[in-house]
Amino acid sequence: QLQLVESGGGLVQPGGSLRLSCAASGFTLDYYAIGWFRQAPGKEREGVSCISSSGGKTNYADSVKGRFTISRHNAENTVYLQMNNLKPEDTAVYYCAALRGYGSSCSNQKQVYSYWGRGTQVTVSS
Repeated sequence: QLQLVESGGGLVQPGGSLRLSCAASGFTLDYYAIGWFRQAPGKEREGVSCISSSGGKTNYADSVKGRFTISRHNAENTVYLQMNNLKPEDTAVYYCAALRGYGSSCSNQKQVYSYWGRGTQVTVSS
C-alpha cells in the first residue's frame, strides 16, 4: 500500500523553526517529484515548495522564499521541509504529495499529484 506520512508539525512562536518530514512506505521515492502544500482554514490548498526526483530542481512560493528549504534523502525515503523565521500566516495543515514521472522538474500545482499524506498541523502563535 502506497503511503505518505507527514510529521514534525506543532506550535511555535513567531520567528521560530520547524522541520517537517514526509516519509514514504510501500514504494520508493526515487522516481517521484515531491511537493509540499498547505491549507489554512477557509482557504484553498496552495503549493509551498517542490523538489524533483533527483533533487536537482526545487521551487518555492514567493511567500516562503528565503525562509523554507526543501531537501530529499532518498536513502531514507524521506523528504524534508525546513521552515525558519515562521510567521503567523504560515499557520496551516501541511501536506506532502508525490508525482511520478515528472522528469527533471517539479510542480506546485496540486492537481498533478497522485499520492497525498494526511497532513500535519503547523501553528505559529505567541
